[in-house]
Amino acid sequence: MSEDHGFVREIRIDPIVPTESVLVSTARGQRPQKKEEPAPRDTREHVDKCPFCRGNEHMTPPAILSYPNSEEWEVRIVENLYPVLSDEKIGTDVTQGLRQTIDGYGRHEVIIDHYNHGIAIQDMTMEHIASLFEVYLSRMQELFASDDRLRYVLTFKNFGPAAGASIPHTHSQMIALPVVPENVQAEVEFSQTYFRRNHRCVYCTLIDEAQSFDVTVYDKESGESVRKLDQGLYVIEKGEHFIAMKPFASKFEWEVHILPLTHQPDYVQVNKAVLPDLALVIKRTMMRLNAVLGGAQYNYFLHTIPHQIGNDDYDQSYHWHLEICPRTSIPSGFELGSGLFVNTVSPEEAAKQLREVELD
Repeated sequence: MSEDHGFVREIRIDPIVPTESVLVSTARGQRPQKKEEPAPRDTREHVDKCPFCRGNEHMTPPAILSYPNSEEWEVRIVENLYPVLSDEKIGTDVTQGLRQTIDGYGRHEVIIDHYNHGIAIQDMTMEHIASLFEVYLSRMQELFASDDRLRYVLTFKNFGPAAGASIPHTHSQMIALPVVPENVQAEVEFSQTYFRRNHRCVYCTLIDEAQSFDVTVYDKESGESVRKLDQGLYVIEKGEHFIAMKPFASKFEWEVHILPLTHQPDYVQVNKAVLPDLALVIKRTMMRLNAVLGGAQYNYFLHTIPHQIGNDDYDQSYHWHLEICPRTSIPSGFELGSGLFVNTVSPEEAAKQLREVELD
């Protein structure tokens, strides 16, 4: 650890995936740079030419699912018109020496989160957020059951131009894949390694430490106290069943993870009765992020255990979670070239600012 004039400069090892590191360099945030205001968000309730607005259903493919009904729907799922993967047969698996391809089989669906065109998730009711995550659950179950070639279903949301959202109407997406994404596979494998060594889930350990762990860091030479990590330092929100935490090695300045308090490896096995509590934690977390950032643009994605992986240890070692990653900076050449993310806001300071937001 290095601190100069109150600045933090240190490389943090990710406790989940130790091969990944984050450079926390708060002095870097003081460098001269052009201040850019967030792009204005379209807050209109209805847009006549928007294909995702209620009443414009003819502008999209037929609904796969409409909740609670097809006329006065609250959430609607349709096929993506420009899918990255599809169940239409295009090619075949090919191996040419070291060059191997797998047929791009899968599904790509759009979840229209709300009939209100410009509503943000923190402005949705808790009942609606719970229903949205129940729709995720139901659709993921159906996709996994539809074809045993599918190994992973990624559910994610891009909100705002900075996060890559191409349509302003609030929506999320679901992509079913015949392969496991590399970052998920890394989480699964390193979690298993930790479990075999410690006989405990690494995520459960981090949750326990965040709620009950006090530590004081001392200078090796002088013996003086240089930092105190208090209990609850990384906790942003806590409900009856879920907790929102600031990762110790946050890749993004305002990144927050939401996890179930009890060990649960697979989102598709979630008890629907706990979803209202998940909705509460998500809504309050997003309210905090929105207040601090003055209008959060973000990606969130749901990481859950892959299917068809054939190892019982994964059920004991992996813990599903929702990662919320506000986009407040663009990766630099150093980050892209080294794979080492640079975080200019210390996770401890970010957590403090988020906790201090007063909510109604």
